[in-house]
Amino acid sequence: MATRKKNDAPPAMEGQAAFADLMQQMAHLPQISPTTLAELQADYLKQATALWNTSLGQGEAPALGDRRFAAPEWRSNPAANFMTQLYLLNSQTLGKMASAVEADDKTKARIRFAVQQFVDAASPSNFLALNPEAQKLALDSKGETLSRGLQHLWGDVQRGHVSQTDESAFEVGKNVATTAGHVVFENELFQLIEYTPLTAEVHARPFLMVPPCINKFYILDLQPDNSLIRYAVSEGHRVFVVSWRNPDESVKALTWDDYIEHGAIEAIRVVQEISGQDKINTLGFCVGGTILATALGVLAARGEQPAASVTLLTTLLDFADNGILDIFVDEAMVRLREATLGPESPKGPQLLHGQELATTFSFLRPNDLVWNYVVGNYLKGEQPPPFDLLYWNGDSTNLPGPMYCWYLRHTYLQNELKQPGKLTVCGEKLDLGAIEAPVYIYGSREDHIVPWQAAYRSTQLLKGKKRFVMGASGHIAGVINPPAKGKRSHWIAKGSALPADSDAWFKSATEHPGSWWPDWSAWLASHAGAKKAAPKTPGSRKHKSIEPAPGRYVKVKA
Repeated sequence: MATRKKNDAPPAMEGQAAFADLMQQMAHLPQISPTTLAELQADYLKQATALWNTSLGQGEAPALGDRRFAAPEWRSNPAANFMTQLYLLNSQTLGKMASAVEADDKTKARIRFAVQQFVDAASPSNFLALNPEAQKLALDSKGETLSRGLQHLWGDVQRGHVSQTDESAFEVGKNVATTAGHVVFENELFQLIEYTPLTAEVHARPFLMVPPCINKFYILDLQPDNSLIRYAVSEGHRVFVVSWRNPDESVKALTWDDYIEHGAIEAIRVVQEISGQDKINTLGFCVGGTILATALGVLAARGEQPAASVTLLTTLLDFADNGILDIFVDEAMVRLREATLGPESPKGPQLLHGQELATTFSFLRPNDLVWNYVVGNYLKGEQPPPFDLLYWNGDSTNLPGPMYCWYLRHTYLQNELKQPGKLTVCGEKLDLGAIEAPVYIYGSREDHIVPWQAAYRSTQLLKGKKRFVMGASGHIAGVINPPAKGKRSHWIAKGSALPADSDAWFKSATEHPGSWWPDWSAWLASHAGAKKAAPKTPGSRKHKSIEPAPGRYVKVKA
């Protein structure tokens, strides 16, 4: 048994000192002003009292107004109705308290996010004992729904994620990613696919698409009727697409420079060689746009200007204010990633596993992408319906740790990509303003990953002639919006003025019904050169067909 030394403080004094230290630390924690807190408490008590009186039959309960509680069982069951009304009141009050915290913007955003995660997880709908709809289904089916729910749960445990769709309904190359083409080049980072022409003539300048490497390319080629790739081919373009490799242990040490030099720049060179054209049209989607712009900046520093045009879809170049993703990134978080995944980590470079990224993105919209399926799959025993976009969403990809750590630090944390000469990439001082090409910049109005205002900021960095278009809906649905569907709308401003303030641009913009694709297609055609006979065979003598599209790389699971 340890003995206390003569000069040691008595335990009571040690406890007092520890308590005083704790109080001092808590004094620096975010606080709510006493006046605001008193107002919130008074308002809560008033509403809670009214709710209790209503539950005793004194008045009519208000409509729940939340699709989680839309089934009639929530309203017909008095206990469930009261519990749900109380939950919604508590949720509303916690949200107000989070917004009332006196702290800097980033701290407040983190608190709001954490509170919302707790609120969404605590919903009565997520628990069988509190969900009258799930209980009725179990009774009516004599337990069959619960049996199926357990089977679905066990299947998801084996898969390692909550199923959002019937994954058995899809197979890459069979009913998604089906546009005809050939792999004409491959290295350790990507395969290059050339698509078979659908027109007798094609534009002289080829068209290269660079999709994000944090997802698989076939978001651009889900089904024939919603494929941006097929649309571009049918518009008379000779289309090439980068299909990124799903990294494994053999390439876990790859860096951002590797993705630029041996990824995007290599793809540009191969397309130039196959087509015989020095100038090519280019497109980057999300992180693919960041990679493409960086590659073109590196080539500009080398005195090369290969892009006849650049299309950037929901792309970040200026990372000053990027919505909800900003709350995850600070110096401590980046250092932790560098210490566990980066080149200097004790175990050496590691992979960032795809399921971690997929889970993070799902919890940005937890009710839609997590709890909705927990309730449906497990409590109600429902099989989620086949949905190509959600199948793609669950087909996650890994990332090499060093590449990911560089990206986090120099973009989201330090926002250096936009600063001329600040970064050295592939041995060159990077200046995005040195890219000499017209640019089509697209942002989605409800995008929570790349807010349209953040996409708009690229208009102030790039020096070529620019066109900015905003589409309705979110990060994916806004982009994948084929004209034939007649859905949604898009905004285009009169004239070519692109003021620094995105809101000033929006005030001058006009809403147009339907897809933005035809506007983009007309713009792209103006930079694509004259028409010539479509090639009869894919690739070239040097770059022959390796295998049919979509190739092997896209089929590798994380």
